[in-house]
Amino acid sequence: MTTELGGALPVPGSGRGRKHGTSRTEPFDRWFRYPAGFASDYVTSLLAHLALPNGSTVIDPFAGSAVTGTAARQAGHSFFGIEAHPAIAELGQLKLQYAPQHSQPLSEMAKKLVTAAESRVDASEARLDEEPDLVKRCFTKPVLARLTSLRDLIRAGAAEEWNLYAKWALLGTLRDVASARVGWPYQRPASERKPTYADPMARFLQRALWMEEDLSQTCEETEPLTFHVQNGDSRSQSSWAGIATGSAQGCVSSPPYLNNFDYADATRLELYFWGDVSSWAEMCASVRNGMLTATTQQSSVGAAITAQTKLRDYGTVSKKILDIVEQLTAERAARRRGKEYDRVVPDYFLAIAQVLEQMARAMQPGASAIWLVGDSAPYGVYIDTPRLISELAQELGFSSEKDVVLRRRGQRWASNTTRHDVELSERMIVLRRAL
Repeated sequence: MTTELGGALPVPGSGRGRKHGTSRTEPFDRWFRYPAGFASDYVTSLLAHLALPNGSTVIDPFAGSAVTGTAARQAGHSFFGIEAHPAIAELGQLKLQYAPQHSQPLSEMAKKLVTAAESRVDASEARLDEEPDLVKRCFTKPVLARLTSLRDLIRAGAAEEWNLYAKWALLGTLRDVASARVGWPYQRPASERKPTYADPMARFLQRALWMEEDLSQTCEETEPLTFHVQNGDSRSQSSWAGIATGSAQGCVSSPPYLNNFDYADATRLELYFWGDVSSWAEMCASVRNGMLTATTQQSSVGAAITAQTKLRDYGTVSKKILDIVEQLTAERAARRRGKEYDRVVPDYFLAIAQVLEQMARAMQPGASAIWLVGDSAPYGVYIDTPRLISELAQELGFSSEKDVVLRRRGQRWASNTTRHDVELSERMIVLRRAL
């Protein structure tokens, strides 16, 4: 199936502001503001640009918290996404499933939880020493006692059918009521701040009410549409088992940018608080392990060497990538404590190629994919990530249809005199699966 692209493109912006990240106010987006999230207004525009027939299947190999999934559902399409972060995959699937029926409203259940939690606050405060150090340093004792009292009830199943919703209402509350600087992407417990909201119970109730309002907008009469977020590695064929070969009519995605951002570490507060992990090593093994390499903290000598060898299978674009690696190696050697960008680059582009290979199998001939991705310039070495991705895609059965600048990037660092002065942008690339 071949579709004609159409619809208005997103308007280029300054690089600042809400519309370039997951919304704090839009339905479903506001459940939890994952820092790697797509902007919902961009996704809606990009889906419209694909001009898909009603009932099409849209895929996203970097699904995150399913912003593309909720936009696809709103547009009347099925959705299949893959997300490597297990907690975020859970959140994405939660947004796409039907709310429990024949049950009391979520807001009423949340009020009962708060009442029960308040009666247990003293007992919770007596056990605060058992909490991870990061968690203890981010909240005052009265606030943390209320948060942990709610958490323990939810972990015990007190919210019944609403348990997962209550969990995410609570996790979304954490940064709202923290008394330390825990804004994205870094947790800085040594740096105090005035909490955005003083009362954790009231904020939890507000978040539960938002969820209830958003869920009321969805309709169960969506047959034969299906919506699914698979927790897995989109480089692996097994992660794509939930979608038939050649069945996807379109793709809208935003892969991790090559910008040394640690997507697992960004959620460390939530992971530690809920008890998913209890140490840095455990987080790396259970959360970061399946993620595409986009940060020096994930890199290794062995993986970089293997990636450089395998990249040679992808035609002339591999030489461009390996030339960048050589430049970065020289730049790192010239610095006393240079970061290992030269190890990240080959592993990153090999992973992207492997994802594109799996994506090609899932898409119908003639179907289009839109990816939103930024370029970068570590140590001033320019990496034209969108163009390199397009060239890798052409080696794997896609044609490159468009490469459009959407906005300038890097403006927030303009005052940093040690930073490079290379102008960066966020771009939309459009790929078409060969007929």
